[in-house]
Amino acid sequence: MSLLTVVKASLSFAGKQIFDELGFQVEPRDRIGLVGPNGSGKTTLLRLVIGEVALDSGEVRVAKGGRVGYLPQDVQETLSGPLLQSVIESVPGRVQLENELRRADASLKDVSRKQDQTRTAKKLAEILQEINRLELEYPRHAAERILSGLGFVTSDFDRSVSSLSGGWKMRAALASLLYQRPDLLLLDEPTNHLDIPSVHWLEQFLQDFDGAMILVSHDREFLNRQIHRIISFGPEGMRSYSGDYDLFVKASVEERKTLEANARKQEQKIKEAEKFIDRFRAKASKARQAQSKIKLLKKMQLVKGHRREKTTRFSFPDVPRSGGVVVSIKGMAKGFDEKPLYKDINLTVLRGERIAIIGANGCGKTTLLRMVAGEIEPDEGKISLGHSVSMGFFAQHHSDMLDLQKTVIQEVYNVVPDESIGFVRGVCGAFLFSGQDVDKPIGVLSGGERARVSLAKLLVKPGNLMVMDEPTNHLDITSSEALINALSKYNGTLLFVSHNQSFINRLATKIWDIRGGEIVEYPGNLAEYFYHIAMTEDESANASSQGETHEEGGGNKAPDRKKEKRKKARKRQLIYDTLKPILAEVERLEGRIAELEVRQKELEKLLADPDIFSDRYRSVPLLSEYKALRKEQDELLLKWEQSQDKLEETRRELGVDDGTMGTMGNNGDVHKFGTMGRS
Repeated sequence: MSLLTVVKASLSFAGKQIFDELGFQVEPRDRIGLVGPNGSGKTTLLRLVIGEVALDSGEVRVAKGGRVGYLPQDVQETLSGPLLQSVIESVPGRVQLENELRRADASLKDVSRKQDQTRTAKKLAEILQEINRLELEYPRHAAERILSGLGFVTSDFDRSVSSLSGGWKMRAALASLLYQRPDLLLLDEPTNHLDIPSVHWLEQFLQDFDGAMILVSHDREFLNRQIHRIISFGPEGMRSYSGDYDLFVKASVEERKTLEANARKQEQKIKEAEKFIDRFRAKASKARQAQSKIKLLKKMQLVKGHRREKTTRFSFPDVPRSGGVVVSIKGMAKGFDEKPLYKDINLTVLRGERIAIIGANGCGKTTLLRMVAGEIEPDEGKISLGHSVSMGFFAQHHSDMLDLQKTVIQEVYNVVPDESIGFVRGVCGAFLFSGQDVDKPIGVLSGGERARVSLAKLLVKPGNLMVMDEPTNHLDITSSEALINALSKYNGTLLFVSHNQSFINRLATKIWDIRGGEIVEYPGNLAEYFYHIAMTEDESANASSQGETHEEGGGNKAPDRKKEKRKKARKRQLIYDTLKPILAEVERLEGRIAELEVRQKELEKLLADPDIFSDRYRSVPLLSEYKALRKEQDELLLKWEQSQDKLEETRRELGVDDGTMGTMGNNGDVHKFGTMGRS
């Protein structure tokens, strides 16, 4: 039975059609990713499901008894009281049962008749039994584990939720939602306001979640690892695809190519038919054929190619070369309200480096960027820019950096007053501000639109040092990918903070990990950093275990099996995350090669019949197809061999057994590949 059924749902707002007879189903354990540009209706659909928005027509049905949990982007204050208690009491029915227990307990003391006492005692026993069931199903330690995973410390558990900042209130709301374990989980950009450690923890938690989920995320890697189905909103309306986001991108490109090719073929047929009609309409011997073609044209259903949706398209211009040392940090210390953030930090940023700064929220990531940008000064030491360094700064809170009274074009033009207005309009257009949109005041723009204005200001004058604080917040996944692609070709130096794993993995050449007031450097990207941490933890655990055994005179002290199991699972997951893109490409190539081999055998069977060559209209197309098929096979086999080489090389680097050529699932299990050769 479907958990959720949407039937012919139509909705319009301010004259704009949001949904037009939308329909789909969500089955138990479905993992669906919603994708589409900002404003296409992703958040609106989630709000429809929970009843916050009313349809113009159609129906949204949730299965009887099915529980739906929703995490919006902007969390309203729904919890109250001490943090841990509020999470525990968020389980549906728990507070009501406790109230009933108090009332039943009080009434038991007041009744005097034995019959009434028996009836009240029976009711009291039923309430206690139900409370015990809830405590077993939703134990206190599970709430503590979730809160800890999302970055709260034990001393936070007794804090009032109302005293938390906006970002931490969002985490509290997410914690209560995960603790409740609804049948259907609706998550709208759940990684916003999370730091990388919490994102990593959430990813592991969701992979173990056995309910259904609909997820909106601008982090490509996070999305890929959580879903197996895509619902896309675009100019053609809603479309559904099997697979993760990478497969959706490939499938939609192929679909577009096929439709465009069919449209071109049909257009050519129409032109030929019209030419025939014009030429022979008046000729008696051809009049009947001309009339037939006219009827055929009238009946013909036109093939429509995909309307290309507007997407952010831009590239950073080449920037002047800076000196070798771009940023120098010497003896830096900083703190707030007698709480130290940093002490005696000494670091250097070299030309061309792309450094991702990670760490728990509150550790000082944004503070560090603001000190580099010169907005605030360190308490001790010095942060200086190198020779010929010009800097562009993208702040996390865009509204703090934009003049709400100015229009889009005024705000961007203010950065480069010597440029022509046409140049500035062109840049605005690249960020989807065209026509009258450039005259909109900043104050009326959405969060995503303001982010695009700030990016446009960077593009017109980027500098050779780019300092960026959470640049993908409020961007849809397409815009986020466009920014990653543009920055990958940027020839300056990049220093940034991001919770977007795809953003870090595709751009970073070095990680600065902020822990306990220190900044530790790690070469490589986020996947390599996680792998290094896992290896270090394993080595420390082994050393500790050996030390304990030695101290006890060679006794066999049993290790913490659960802890070891978790470490091994984490290690397997990190290896899987690194290998997954290569393995996916190998599997795709193998699948396509297998399809071609099946068709090759069919063609060879047909071409083995001598009679086939007596009909050139049959033989020529078959021979052409066979030739094209062999060519594609050769190309795919070459790509497959290259992918296998890359897979083996990566496995060696990760220390994975070279003899195990397998794909790894989320649980770390290994499935054997067969070996392939040319036929």
